[in-house]
Amino acid sequence: QVQLAESGGGSVQAGGSLRLSCAVSRDAYNSDCMAWFRQAPGKEREGVAAIYTAGGGIYIADSVKGRFTISQDSAKTTVYLQMNSLKREDTAMYYCAAGCHGMGSRSPRFEKWGQGTQVTVSS
Repeated sequence: QVQLAESGGGSVQAGGSLRLSCAVSRDAYNSDCMAWFRQAPGKEREGVAAIYTAGGGIYIADSVKGRFTISQDSAKTTVYLQMNSLKREDTAMYYCAAGCHGMGSRSPRFEKWGQGTQVTVSS
């Protein structure tokens, strides 16, 4: 059973940084895509970043490009989302996901995800 556990969220002022971590269960090791998505109240789910384990490709949404980076440790037990130069519009619940489809589309889909970690950015 795939289990993902996010941590690292919190409250930060605009311009600050946070690093989110996602502990990945062994069953998720073979997922072809590990991702982060976010959802704010009243807004659609947005695929923020993804790492494709087969080819090593990386996707970063235009809305966070140049500010967010996704990475994975060599053991593939943890996925990170480094968030710099945070803006108020980055405020959302952030979820780590295994198995991702349609990143960059209006309706990205994910096979499994964790409970989420809240990120709140204030001005």
